[in-house]
Amino acid sequence: MLRTVFLLNSLSKRDICEFYLNILRIICLYMNAEKILSQFATQNNIAVRDIKVEKAVYKLLFSPELTDPLALRSVIKSLQRFGGTASSPEEIKNAILHVSEADIIDDEAEGIECMLSGDALLFARESVLKINVRKYDKRSVAEPPTETVMRGPREGFIEDLKTNLGLIQRRLRTPALGIEKCRVGRVSSTTVALVYISTIASPQLIDEVRKRLNKIDIDCLIDSHYLQPLLEDHPFSIFHQSGVSEKPDVVCAKLLEGRVALIVDGSPMVLTVPFMFVEDLQSSEDYYERNAFSTFLRIMRLISLFFGVALPGIFVAIQMFHQEVIPVRFLTTLMNAIEGIPLPPLPEILFVLLLFEIIREASVRMPRAVGMAMSIVGALVLGETAVNAGIISSPAVMVVALSSISLYTVPNEVGTMSLIRIILILMGGFFGFFGLIISAMYFVHLMCSMDSFGVSYTAPFAPLVRDDLKDALIRAPIPTLSTRPKSIPNINNVRQGEDICEKK
Repeated sequence: MLRTVFLLNSLSKRDICEFYLNILRIICLYMNAEKILSQFATQNNIAVRDIKVEKAVYKLLFSPELTDPLALRSVIKSLQRFGGTASSPEEIKNAILHVSEADIIDDEAEGIECMLSGDALLFARESVLKINVRKYDKRSVAEPPTETVMRGPREGFIEDLKTNLGLIQRRLRTPALGIEKCRVGRVSSTTVALVYISTIASPQLIDEVRKRLNKIDIDCLIDSHYLQPLLEDHPFSIFHQSGVSEKPDVVCAKLLEGRVALIVDGSPMVLTVPFMFVEDLQSSEDYYERNAFSTFLRIMRLISLFFGVALPGIFVAIQMFHQEVIPVRFLTTLMNAIEGIPLPPLPEILFVLLLFEIIREASVRMPRAVGMAMSIVGALVLGETAVNAGIISSPAVMVVALSSISLYTVPNEVGTMSLIRIILILMGGFFGFFGLIISAMYFVHLMCSMDSFGVSYTAPFAPLVRDDLKDALIRAPIPTLSTRPKSIPNINNVRQGEDICEKK
């Protein structure tokens, strides 16, 4: 104490003021740091480091699990080298910039959010700097398992938002590519990126998507599928009204048509709106094949979807009410196959359907090494054993198997069409063809009455948009696709020069 008094007496008034000012700065620095730390339920996951450089004192807060130790070490070394000569926060920021991104913040909530994202907080003098020392653990970009193709790009989105945005920016090298980020989730504070092309997408559509995003009030946003019912016009409908894709080329193609994409940090699934039902009948590979073959594939998908949904119901209705529509030879074969079967047609087809759904669910949930073998052995052994035992008939197994395989030609509609298939089976079993027709009319009416961000769900067929039919069920040659779909609102309808069309 006496030594401190002696030192103070030997200093000038200016040095004494500087001395007390440094003490006040240190007290203020520690109070600001403690204020941040007091917001956490437990402080075990927050590391605190005191850095002393000559006369300057710094305090560093970071989360060890979220930060890169090498980047953090470079920042500390930079502080030790240049921090002693820095007299202002701006000089400290410039001293760190050559090793990492740094920025001055003045909001306590922003500081906590940055630290929880992997940034480090540096308390220097009267200011707080956020330093980008985030650690990125991510898987490599590979072909997505849900959208495999024979031709075309094989890149797929991953769980990292920056990588996903980079995959889009690499394909759309234009300053018109708009990217807006916002936080969704009171607890998770998940970053959601709103992506669009400002020279194509309708401003009203962008504003509407932005408005619906800002209205979302939810604790946690784990995956992009959480956004679907929160953004859609009909959240309780069995039909989804937003597109889902894991491929950057598909998302870029939809952005070029005037749609808006939503990318959620931590999810490889990207949403696109508005959405039309005909999109699920299309594939990115359609544009890498000749147009005649692509048209054939689209028609085949539509026929397969019809068989997958309606075939079991038609089979039950014919057996129970309309045997006269079956040719005599086929009727004889069918009667011989179902002879001795204890179950009526309706419970029989429901039992076979339940058996196939159990096998499918088990093959998905089981480890990959045994899942495929289990599905094959289960289908063959259980199906063959049940037929030989006289519990179910072979036509019922064949109908359900054909229906289940047909549904997977349109994988995005499997869940919805599986529910519709069960309803059609029940209606066909109780009311015959009359029940099937009434049910089909109801679902068609339901689809025609729906819309997605102002775009009809069944466009371009209902309402009929003639110019869009060239790229709906039929895929016209690419040189003739000179305009964007008129079903989707946009401010620039020209896709390519008219001189290309004149050369055909």
